[in-house]
Amino acid sequence: MKTQQTAEVAARPAGRPRSEKAERSIIEATLELLGEGIGVSELSIESIAGRAGVGKTTIYRRWSNKEDLVVDALATLKPPIPLPQGGTVRDDLVTYLRVIQEESRHHRTRCIMNIAMSDSERHPRLAERFRELAVEPRRAVVTAVLRRGMETGELRADLDLDMALALLSGAMIWSTKWSHSGDPQADLPERIVDEALKGFRPRPSTPEPCPEL
Repeated sequence: MKTQQTAEVAARPAGRPRSEKAERSIIEATLELLGEGIGVSELSIESIAGRAGVGKTTIYRRWSNKEDLVVDALATLKPPIPLPQGGTVRDDLVTYLRVIQEESRHHRTRCIMNIAMSDSERHPRLAERFRELAVEPRRAVVTAVLRRGMETGELRADLDLDMALALLSGAMIWSTKWSHSGDPQADLPERIVDEALKGFRPRPSTPEPCPEL
C-alpha cells in the first residue's frame, strides 16, 4: 500500500497547477493600472497583486519580473494582422492600416501604448521583448504582402521595404494621433494606401526617342 501511494505522489506534476483565471486577472490588473496613467517604472508587483486579488507569489510563479508581465499584458492589446487572402496588395495594405486605426479609437489602448513606448529608453529589455512579441510579427506579415507585390509586378522591384513600412504605419499613426480636424476619416486607410502606391508602383517606362533620319 505504501509503495502504491509513493507511486501516485511521484506521478503528480510538480508545483501547483497554473490557473488561467488568475493569469487573466493579473493581465487585466496590469492593463488597468497602466491605463490609469501609472508608468512602467512606477508600476509594482504589489499594486498588481492587490488589484488582481492574488498573492505576489502567484505572479512570480508565472513571470520572473515586472517587465515580462508588462510585455505579455501589452501583447494582448495587439490583435493579429489577418493573413493575406491572396487579393490585391492594395486590399491587404488597407486591412493592415484598418487594424491600426481601430486600435487608436480605444482610449485605454492608446494610453497604454503611449506609456509603453515612452518608457522604452528606461526599459530597453521591455521594448525589445515588445518588439519581438507584438511588432515583428506584424512587420513580417506586411513585408510578405509587399514582397508578393514586388514579385507579381504590382510594386517596384527596387522598393525599399523598411521605408515603405515606415511610410504606411507612420502616416496612419500621425493622422490618428495628431489630427485635430474632428473628421473621423473612415476612409483614411484607403487614402493613405492610394497615395503610397503612387510611389510604390512601377514607374511607367519612358519611350526611347526615335532616331533621326
